[in-house]
Amino acid sequence: LFDGAVDRVTLPGSCGPFTVLENHAPLISTLLRGEIVYVAEGKEVKIAVEGGIVEVRDNQIAVCLN
Repeated sequence: LFDGAVDRVTLPGSCGPFTVLENHAPLISTLLRGEIVYVAEGKEVKIAVEGGIVEVRDNQIAVCLN
């Protein structure tokens, strides 16, 4: 989907949407159908997803989608 620096990412978590910012605590979460929204270089990008999992660690986000 995207490989690069972002200001923030909002993901459709199984317990509700959540936003990841710089230096976020490590986490692993399942994702539901919805949108991943990220802001990079001042531009907001929305990507429709059907679900998956996300891992946040060391200022990196890895997303595996269904």
